[in-house]
Amino acid sequence: MTKLKLLSIAVVGLLILNLCIVGFLFLRKPPARLQGPPPSEIDGPRNRIVEILHLDHEQVLEYEKLIDQHKNTIKLLNDSISVTKSNLYHTLIGENLIAKDSLVNKIASLQKEIENAHYDHFSKIKKLCKPEQLEYFTELTAELSNFFGLARSTPQPQGRRP
Repeated sequence: MTKLKLLSIAVVGLLILNLCIVGFLFLRKPPARLQGPPPSEIDGPRNRIVEILHLDHEQVLEYEKLIDQHKNTIKLLNDSISVTKSNLYHTLIGENLIAKDSLVNKIASLQKEIENAHYDHFSKIKKLCKPEQLEYFTELTAELSNFFGLARSTPQPQGRRP
């Protein structure tokens, strides 16, 4: 076999190998972490709640108003918590324990308001339901902890942080 024939076979082999690799890279399904959230999570829990409760068009419009009110309330409360936490950590400079305790209590109070706002929001959604939809609302209550990130499928790692 001549050197030219051997070189030609090697080039054709490498070309076929490269085409297979490029085809594999472009035709395979991307990993789940690169695909983004599932369509049901793009609008947060909104679509899932509409789906579970089988809301009609008018109920969906009313529900969207409730969502806007709820988002505004939660944003205000979260902003207040952020400001209060900032003030709390500024007390480290002077180590004012009275101010620290007061600010920690204020954060707890604001967090309590957030939980009450969540509860009231779902109470309003329940009132939005027709009598035949109330059984679906019971199904929804089983999933509520998932909407707020309370349910974890994997345990959080324990250990020291750097």
